[in-house]
Amino acid sequence: MIKKLIISAFVAGCTLLGTCACQKNYSDMRLPNQHEHPHLEDVGNIHTFKAPLYWSIYERAYELDGDVWETRNIPLSEWEANFEWVAKELKPYGYDMICTDGFLPITCEDNQPYMTRLGQVPVKDLIAAAKKRGLRVGIYDSPLEMWCDPKTLIPGTEYTVGSLLYDKTIDKVNHPKAKDKWHTYIVFSHPGAKEYIDGFFKHYSKLGVEMLRIDFLSWFEDGFFRYSDSPVGKGYGRQMYADALAYICKTAKKYNIFLSLVMPHLYNDAEIESRYGNMVRIVNDTFKGGWNFTSMQDQGQAWTSWPNCVNQFDGFTYWSHIAGRDKVILDGDFTIMHSYKTPAEKQFVVSIQLMAGGPIAVTDQYCTIGEGDVEYYTNEEMLALNRDRFVGHPMDDALMSPGSNIWYGRMSNGDYVVGLFNREDEPKAFKVALSDLGINGPMKVRDLWKHADEGTASSIEANIEPHGCKIMRLSK
Repeated sequence: MIKKLIISAFVAGCTLLGTCACQKNYSDMRLPNQHEHPHLEDVGNIHTFKAPLYWSIYERAYELDGDVWETRNIPLSEWEANFEWVAKELKPYGYDMICTDGFLPITCEDNQPYMTRLGQVPVKDLIAAAKKRGLRVGIYDSPLEMWCDPKTLIPGTEYTVGSLLYDKTIDKVNHPKAKDKWHTYIVFSHPGAKEYIDGFFKHYSKLGVEMLRIDFLSWFEDGFFRYSDSPVGKGYGRQMYADALAYICKTAKKYNIFLSLVMPHLYNDAEIESRYGNMVRIVNDTFKGGWNFTSMQDQGQAWTSWPNCVNQFDGFTYWSHIAGRDKVILDGDFTIMHSYKTPAEKQFVVSIQLMAGGPIAVTDQYCTIGEGDVEYYTNEEMLALNRDRFVGHPMDDALMSPGSNIWYGRMSNGDYVVGLFNREDEPKAFKVALSDLGINGPMKVRDLWKHADEGTASSIEANIEPHGCKIMRLSK
């Protein structure tokens, strides 16, 4: 059984304790360009989806990180208990999908080159259990990796999957002597690679999968991980990375599967990922969540490689310029509502994700969700932003600038939404003239968390509690 990488004790220690000795801080990656500009194939417009609202097994799977790899398993009954909870509590509000995640062993059976079992649970049974409850399904897997016996034939060809692996006599890579740690990557330029990828998507499409989350893309691209002093992989090169993602994108489009890109370096202002992914991760892993992940960890810092930003708010701010209604969706990773200490923090974490046009990926479980916490996920007035494909931007995308705490954007019906965010440990006063946001004339103001109309105004003044926010919808 092939082991899947776990970013566990070493990485978690670095991120939870702050900048470690192996981290190297760099200047803003956007200026100047640091990497070659590869040829980029035109695959047409793929940015037609709204950000998904879904539930992920991440929190439960992450708990298994310290267990022996071969024994890790989440019984189908436990999956089903969570599916029941999602269907009852969240699906009525638009959370209509569940998604698998890492930390569990993958098995390929019956000469099948693709995953048939996750832990001890057959994938088809897991998917059937979700669909029985009216839930769509997303899968965490990668068409750039091999899980099966290398002798397995690629469907429709005479090539084996093993023939796609690195060959030192013909392949040029960044780090020839390095090993791909915990991953077995295919080489996209080898004969049969396209058929392998097409078969991968066909496999999941037949099972009814509608979203794919591909992880560890940075490791495939150049084998560099800024938490490690040595290469973590061979690094197959920027042009091959671009070519592979272009083909993956076209194939996902062919099978109508939403493509979520995870752990990308986003070099050269995300020129590859924003073209070939429906959604891209712009922040470090959630790990145990909480205010540390949303705002505090390594606050105001950015790096030239993944993760460019460590906390969620900085990630959304830093990458806000590449997002829009018909552009790539920014992914702030998973939300663990019970990890936040105050109602203000719980409103904050939902608000910044929806203001930035991102998904809400719930990973609380039926047995861990806090009393009353579901209501933060199910605020209909806030979720209206997601249904509208709303994408806001900060007044200033410089990290920690005063303007980075003021977000605004426009709904499709012409209404504006303005968000004020207090990342400080003390109350903070805001005063914003609507004209500074390009909004002319007085507007009716409605607070979307208080569900209250606040009259008509040409400016907004608010005193916001620590770790809190105020989200307002403005209309004529």
